[in-house]
Formats: sequence, C-alpha cells, structure tokens
Amino acid sequence: MKKIFSLIIVFILLIVGWGSLYILDETEQAIVVQFGKPVGEPDTTAGLHFKVPVLQNVIKFDKRLLEWDGAATEIPTNDNKYIFIDTFARWKISNALQFYKSAKNEMMAQSRLDDIIDGAVRDEISNRVMAEIIRYSDRKIKVEEEETNKEVLADDTQDTKSENYSGARLEIIESILNNVASKLTELNLGIEVLDIQIKRVNYNQQVQSKLFSRMVSKQNQIAEKYRAQGQGKKQEIRGMQTQRKKEILSGAYLKSQKIRGNADAEAVKIYAETYGQSPEFYKFIKTLETYENTLDSSTNLILSTDNEYLKYLGKK
Repeated sequence: MKKIFSLIIVFILLIVGWGSLYILDETEQAIVVQFGKPVGEPDTTAGLHFKVPVLQNVIKFDKRLLEWDGAATEIPTNDNKYIFIDTFARWKISNALQFYKSAKNEMMAQSRLDDIIDGAVRDEISNRVMAEIIRYSDRKIKVEEEETNKEVLADDTQDTKSENYSGARLEIIESILNNVASKLTELNLGIEVLDIQIKRVNYNQQVQSKLFSRMVSKQNQIAEKYRAQGQGKKQEIRGMQTQRKKEILSGAYLKSQKIRGNADAEAVKIYAETYGQSPEFYKFIKTLETYENTLDSSTNLILSTDNEYLKYLGKK
C-alpha cells in the first residue's frame, strides 16, 4: 500500500514538475498569465522557462516578421482621379505584454492595422495628384517624356507645364510609414510596422479607358512622326541617288564624246594621208559615192557627153 501511495505521489510530482516548464524556440516569445492577468515580463529568449503549475498559463506569440496585405481601395486623388491602391506591409510584435493587453491575438492586430494603414494611405493619396503617385524612381526624364506623361495623366483643365514629380512615390511611402508609426506609438499596441509598399496602382474603368485612349493616341503621334522622318530621309536618299546617276551619265557621255571626237579626228587624219598619196584616186572614190547617193534605176539624166559629172562613165 505504501508503495502504491509513493508511486502516486511521484506521478503527481512529475505532472506538477512538467507543468511548471515550457519551451520557446527561436521564432517565439511568450507571456505568463495568472487568472487571465499577465505576470512578469515577456520571455523573448529561446530555451527552457518556468511557471507556476496549474495557476499560470503561457501565451506564445510569433517573433518573426508578419505579413499584412490590405484589400485594393478606391481613393480619390487631389486632382479628382479615382484610383485603386493596393498596399502591403511587414510588421512584428515589438512588445508581447502590451500586444496582449491591446490586441490579444494576431487576428485582432490585423484588424487594427487595417484601420490604421488604410487610413494613412487614404490621407496621403488624397493629398497627392496622379503624376506624383505613379512616379517611382529618381531618374531624370527628358522634357518630351515628362510632357507626354503629364499630358496622358492630366485632365483638360490641369496646368502641367512646370511640375516635376521625380521620386514622389518614395516620398509617399515614407510619409505613410511615418504616419503609421506615429499612430502606433500613440495607441501603444506593442506593434512595429517595418515596411509599407504600394503593390499596385490601378485606375477605375472610366479613367482607365480615357488613359489608354490617350496613350494610344500619343503613341500613334510618335509613330507618325517617325514615319514622316523616315519618308523624308527616303526622299533625301532618292534625290542623292538621282543626282549621282545624272553625274555618272553626264561624265560617261562627256567621256564617250571625247573618245568619239578623237576617233573621228584620227579617221580624218588617216583619210587625209591616204587620199593625199593619190589625189586622182580620191576624186574617183568621191565621184562614185556621189553616183551612189544620186543615181538609181528610176533616175533620168539628160547631160552632154562632155559633162564633168559623167567623165568617169564615158567611153574612151
């Protein structure tokens, strides 16, 4: 009987001893509550920890970065454009004790963040114009590109001649993050928001249709400009080709005439030298050529027999 009683005592001690221990890994932090009220400071180090068995319970929270992903919200901009802003954030539980007192759990914390972040985003976007919101980098843009973007994004009444919104998106994000941090500090929720980003900016159907039409129209204008430049270059090249062709033909004609003139001069020289050796033979040849050019089968001539024209046809 004593042995059984001793075993029961040992079993109860084991249960009580085991109930007084809890383990935290590297991703966890915890608070100890007694009758629903927190006691002591939060445990944030990994390893073996102790609590009062039965009377105290351990509530664990994640120590890693947590995700907040808001729903796309339609917000009016300062220049009366309605756009959908989709944002996301990364946050963590910076003070587990204060987090438990104010939010209790991650689901409640997400709900609180919905109100805080959405409100900060709405306030910031509503104070900005469209060109500021879509401009992300600090890259300097050419005047033509800047005017094109502003023409597309601005309505018919907006003055867009001198504004420069380089890097405005980064300023918006920084401003939203500062506003959220200030609000969390004021509420003391035990939460720290480390980063907020705008995941997507989308236009409502009316603005989107108008925007796309302007973009298509502007790109068509640019395309027509390049086509006109191409046609002008084409005509310039064709004009140069025509001029070059005329120059080549003119030079070739001049060269051929020069060669022909030299050949004719050489032929005349040869004829002169040949006929100079026998003047009588030259006269005979020329007379025969005259007969060939003036007489045919239908020619009738009435001439005296002593006519000079017929001297080579007469009988001797």
